[in-house]
Amino acid sequence: MDHSSVKVAGMNRVRVGVASGALGSLIVGASVPVTGMLQGYPLLSGQALRYGLGGVVLLGWVLARGGRLPVPRGRDWVALSALVGLGMLGFNACVLYAQRYAEPGFVAAVLGASPLVLALVAPLVAGRRPALGAVVGAVFVVGGVVVLSGGGSWRGPGLVLAVLTMLGEASFTLFAVGVVRRMGGVAVATWCCFLAAGAGGVLGTFVGGWQVPTVREGVALVVLAVVVTAVAFGLWYFAVGRLGADRAGVLIGLMPVAGLGAAVVLGAQGLTVVGVVGAVAVAAGCVIGLRRSGASPAGAERAGAGRAGAGRAGAERAGAGRAGAEQAAAERAGAGQTGAAGAGVGSAGQPSTGAGPTDEPPTASLPEGTDIPAVRR
Repeated sequence: MDHSSVKVAGMNRVRVGVASGALGSLIVGASVPVTGMLQGYPLLSGQALRYGLGGVVLLGWVLARGGRLPVPRGRDWVALSALVGLGMLGFNACVLYAQRYAEPGFVAAVLGASPLVLALVAPLVAGRRPALGAVVGAVFVVGGVVVLSGGGSWRGPGLVLAVLTMLGEASFTLFAVGVVRRMGGVAVATWCCFLAAGAGGVLGTFVGGWQVPTVREGVALVVLAVVVTAVAFGLWYFAVGRLGADRAGVLIGLMPVAGLGAAVVLGAQGLTVVGVVGAVAVAAGCVIGLRRSGASPAGAERAGAGRAGAGRAGAERAGAGRAGAEQAAAERAGAGQTGAAGAGVGSAGQPSTGAGPTDEPPTASLPEGTDIPAVRR
């Protein structure tokens, strides 16, 4: 496979990752009206039903494709538990209580800072410096979200709860990075759903209780479970695996944009110039943050290893070829000299009148080094 083919394949992988992350964010953002249909239903037991059904759908998808669900290892359980506790159940609880002490626009504005947190923290956790493009793109996204939300005021613990909501959103991605690399996005989404369903079910038994949903609430739960949980979670973790948490994080800004679009379509609010400016800023941030200035860290490591391995193999083959050629030349030269001496002695002690052995020993051409292209992903 030549370098151009590898480059095209890598670009296609990135495009698929961007499309997956964008679609997942748009689905979550546009689901706000559906979530509103469950305001009268117990929070924890509702989440247990939603995540439980979503996990079953994801598991069915894995089995239908002839695969199997990987079992997390010891450290994976820790990351998944933190993801569920902070990024799912904790996030939803903080969103609910934050809006009691702060205006929704203020909570949304603080929540919009999560792409910047991911752009700064995710590379540091991985042992590398934050990428300038991802940071600049995240700044544009944060600004666009603030413009879209309009900001607002807060009182009492409203600021703390809003910040905790933002950290919960970032945790949903940060704690998944290593597990996604080892298990895959669909497996991580499946296990997260099952763990959240179990924890939500236990907590919901003591807080809020259980009740039979109405038809309207049942439809909302099914839509949230299948579309927003199974599909969107799987798409998002797939994107994180392809793009990295820092670059994928800018796509979170598409959630409020999708929410604005859904509200406009449903007639809940009109489209304003401020909304358009905010959406444009978010789009610009996504373009900047997703711009590929170089190979991704994981891809660079794999490519570097491939180049090093290819270089070592080429050097070994070239060295072996040179050694073999020199040995063969020496053997042929020695044989020629020995034969010439034997011929001189065997002719009754008379000097040979022939041309004698060639003055220059035969040489063997050294094999040219083979250029082995490095594998890039």
